[in-house]
Amino acid sequence: MTELTLTIEGMSCQHCVMRVKKAIDSLQGVSKSDVAIGRAVMSVDESKVKKEQIIASVEKAGYKVANR
Repeated sequence: MTELTLTIEGMSCQHCVMRVKKAIDSLQGVSKSDVAIGRAVMSVDESKVKKEQIIASVEKAGYKVANR
């Protein structure tokens, strides 16, 4: 497992936090996530999910990942 931290732009409320958490937690290979306004920290099994897939999921939820 690898710890991955993403800086996320466009989050302003608890609804945003829950939306990003749902997007991240739905991915196979993410076992633990901690999401707060502006960031997400997660444990990732890189053999099951790539960073690019996580970024795409966050962006599909409507937010921008600042640190690619």
